[in-house]
Amino acid sequence: MTIEENLDYPFSDKSLLNRALTRKAYALEQRQINQGCEDQEVLRTLGDAVLKTILVDLLIKSGCRTREEITTKKKGLEREEMLANIGSGLKIGSSIRLGIGEKKQKAAEEPKVLAETLEAIIGAIYLDGGYNISRDTITKWFTPYL
Repeated sequence: MTIEENLDYPFSDKSLLNRALTRKAYALEQRQINQGCEDQEVLRTLGDAVLKTILVDLLIKSGCRTREEITTKKKGLEREEMLANIGSGLKIGSSIRLGIGEKKQKAAEEPKVLAETLEAIIGAIYLDGGYNISRDTITKWFTPYL
């Protein structure tokens, strides 16, 4: 299966997916050999914000009634371990573009790398498909944990 099949989202703009999968170390190495390459950092920031918004929306719809209840449940859902677990289940690790040192350290298996890349993918989906598509995709991924 391809990464898009695993994510259950076909990108219109494949460059967004490639950027979401590109770690900073890989991008820097590419730039050193005069290859243009953007990393995932900006998309991670966007994805984090989109994820927070959608999780609050989902928690309200699932019956959370107080700010405290929403905040507590949201914290659990957006924890690095949870995001890494979801990323691992979506099999994103093998598609992450890592720097040479990261490859040697098997960084694609590290929870932090999986979590950050999942956030970048969320940001990329938001830019590619908009809010409603992002909400639907994230809902599929997180429903088992709500």
